[in-house]
Amino acid sequence: MRIAFVINSLGAGGTERSTALMLPVLRDRGLEPVVYTLKREALGDEERIRDAGIAVHVLSASTWFGRIRELRRLLRRDRPDVLHTAIFDADVIGRIAAYGTRIPVVSSLVSTPYDPVRFTDPKVTRWRLRVLQAVDGATGRWMVDRFHAVSDGVAAANAAALRLRPERVTVVDRGRPTDQLGLPGPERRAAVRQRIGVDDSSVVVLAVGRQEFAKAHDELIAAMALLDASMPDWLLLIAGRPGNASPEIEAALAAAPRVAHRVRLLGHRDDIGDLLAAADVFAMPSRYEGTAGAALEAMAMSVPIVATAIDGLRGVLANDVNAVLVPVGDRGALADAIADLVSDPVRAERLAIRAKADFDGRFRLDRSVDAMEQLYRSTAAAARRR
Repeated sequence: MRIAFVINSLGAGGTERSTALMLPVLRDRGLEPVVYTLKREALGDEERIRDAGIAVHVLSASTWFGRIRELRRLLRRDRPDVLHTAIFDADVIGRIAAYGTRIPVVSSLVSTPYDPVRFTDPKVTRWRLRVLQAVDGATGRWMVDRFHAVSDGVAAANAAALRLRPERVTVVDRGRPTDQLGLPGPERRAAVRQRIGVDDSSVVVLAVGRQEFAKAHDELIAAMALLDASMPDWLLLIAGRPGNASPEIEAALAAAPRVAHRVRLLGHRDDIGDLLAAADVFAMPSRYEGTAGAALEAMAMSVPIVATAIDGLRGVLANDVNAVLVPVGDRGALADAIADLVSDPVRAERLAIRAKADFDGRFRLDRSVDAMEQLYRSTAAAARRR
């Protein structure tokens, strides 16, 4: 069974990473994955996937029409049993290219891009986002056989925003392997802290994600500044490459000069497992997103989590069950939640233990691939019946 993936790239983003992790497992199970990308990124997993013997075709065309035509030729040549698309550009190009070929299409819903908070982004033009939403909804309703959502919250939000029938959306949790993260422990914690120059007594708060509006790292910096008097010995590590919100992060640092030296912008990192082993709290102050892969990795590494109560995480994190959830944009609540976990290690450990149990029960990579393989096979079988 051949599964073709259309995605913007195999770069360093969460969806790209999730796809790259799944590809070799599918191949090892006897399926034949092939990948078509719209562009090549310097960072990410493209070379690793090529080295694993999986075909990756970077479309040469630069325009939407050219990419649709080129991809359509490739699909007619390769004749996959299922086409799986992810991320807006690749979704629309893949859906249109497959239309009329009798190749069934699965599209992933990986975030909540039409959340009302998105319209507060100063870099977003309201009418343009509404046009994109209309295109996404129309091509999805007419050209997609099945939708895959990464969480219950993502499924519900997109069904409403794109006017999809809920029964067309199948929720499959994202998965992460544990062998690449390693194991947490006091020796590893001490070694990593020594390597990055962090005192063992310091409270380390870790955030992971590209510097984008959605991630709200500027809000996290402002929240941490509120803790300077009550928790003076802290360090905030932000791992993620620069993005469209980098100016806002710099502005947040400039607005808090007393604590700016306690914030380290690490850029892109390949040692997230080590950083999690050294962290006391994992913070996810996002304004919107889906199931963040880094949050799953924090669960796997038993790091207490403070996150915002966004739709995309509904069904993954629950307040005072496996994390502490606070309202979006509430800096004071974010600061208080971090301080409370640091001052109450018993509660922090309880949440971390439950999060690890949830990860083991739901979010291991093999379980995710099991469910995706079942979705592919059922979609292909339904298409053959038609």
